[in-house]
Amino acid sequence: MARPLPVLSIDKLACVMPIFSASSVSVMCFFAINADNFIFIAIIIKILFQDTNIIYICIISNCWLFICHFFDFYTKIYYICTMGNKTTYRYQVATQNVDFTLRATIDSLGNYVLNTAGIDAQGKGFGVDALAPKNLTWILSKLVLEVDSRPEQFADFDLTTWVNQNSRLVSTRNFTLSDLDGNIFCRALSQWCMLDFVKRVPVSLELINDAYTPYICLEPSPCEPPLRLRGFEADVVAQHKVVYSDIDFNSHMNTMRYIALMVDMLDLELIKTNRPFRLDVHFMNECLYGQILSVGMKSVDNQSLFEITREDGTVACRAAFTWR
Repeated sequence: MARPLPVLSIDKLACVMPIFSASSVSVMCFFAINADNFIFIAIIIKILFQDTNIIYICIISNCWLFICHFFDFYTKIYYICTMGNKTTYRYQVATQNVDFTLRATIDSLGNYVLNTAGIDAQGKGFGVDALAPKNLTWILSKLVLEVDSRPEQFADFDLTTWVNQNSRLVSTRNFTLSDLDGNIFCRALSQWCMLDFVKRVPVSLELINDAYTPYICLEPSPCEPPLRLRGFEADVVAQHKVVYSDIDFNSHMNTMRYIALMVDMLDLELIKTNRPFRLDVHFMNECLYGQILSVGMKSVDNQSLFEITREDGTVACRAAFTWR
């Protein structure tokens, strides 16, 4: 069971200090409920005090910090930053999550990461439980997993997560896994889309701005962006039929089942030696119950490449293990 630990990330605000060197300015601080409320209050203050040179510092819901400067005929927003928190959860490597090396399996590390994403989103008000009444859900688009060493059985570790980027259609969530001495042994980056599960099409994240935006952090991602993955001619191909135990609450094949199918085709020596690696996975099309999948693999230099296709030839997923 994950236990959240109170870890606060405070953004560096040094870059806004030069605006206080301006001469003949008034500084006014206040709290507001939301951005619209902030603008309204600022305009009222400007009218009441008839001051044409005011710097406003406003904290909105303890999450957003606005620093604005009102001049005679225009307004300039100097800086907008989030004060969203990183959150840390503590886990222990359970017996069912280790292999014959008595270390956590590759897919179990992915499970810890993705389960924590769900727990954290739910706790902050934009999880699948909050989206479901609107016929919405989260789907994973891309995943990067960098593993220096897999933790041993019964080892306690901390998993820290935060959201730091978003576009209209994509949200980026990040993770670090560290031992209790603070040594990071795994880093991860995930990119998510919000899906209308009736129409089966992506929708804009603007639909959940109020719940989602306050938790965006300025902390950078702990690993490089996902690699570009192209098609290839496989050296080895395995077949798999999607069965009941493969599907999840979205009624398509579970993310970690894709990774488990790939890991099952790897040379056992790569697992035995606990070799460091980076895994890039692109989820392109969903796989449904009863479909027959082809899992193709090709080894090139220090990479193990994978492509999973449906029986109609549609590419469902591409991935690359880069061994270090």
